[in-house]
Amino acid sequence: MLPARSRLTGGDEFASVIRRGRRSGRPRMVVHLQIMGDTDATPRAGLVVSRAVGGAVVRHRVSRRLRHLLAPRLASLPAGACVVVRALPPAAEATSAELAVDLDAGLRGALRKLPGARRPDGVQR
Repeated sequence: MLPARSRLTGGDEFASVIRRGRRSGRPRMVVHLQIMGDTDATPRAGLVVSRAVGGAVVRHRVSRRLRHLLAPRLASLPAGACVVVRALPPAAEATSAELAVDLDAGLRGALRKLPGARRPDGVQR
């Protein structure tokens, strides 16, 4: 479980990250990342697992796996970062290892797209 201070709670927060944040799509999920104005704040995260993923049991299983994978990765994010992980239907059949690979790749991709991020060749955007 994510600590209370590490969770996105309001619908407006989710909407802001999804609309204004950088997006990185993977086969089983889409990762949205936005750096909020408060750079002293701890990184926060939220999950979106819709009915398209499956029934209630399947959605809760996917949510539990993603929460478990996301919690330790929050420490590596910049201060003030807000992340929304949106699960896609293939996440229902994925193993935790497959979800971890997609989550890591999605976070890397979204971080790379942030303004001021360094490209692999060392040139700053």
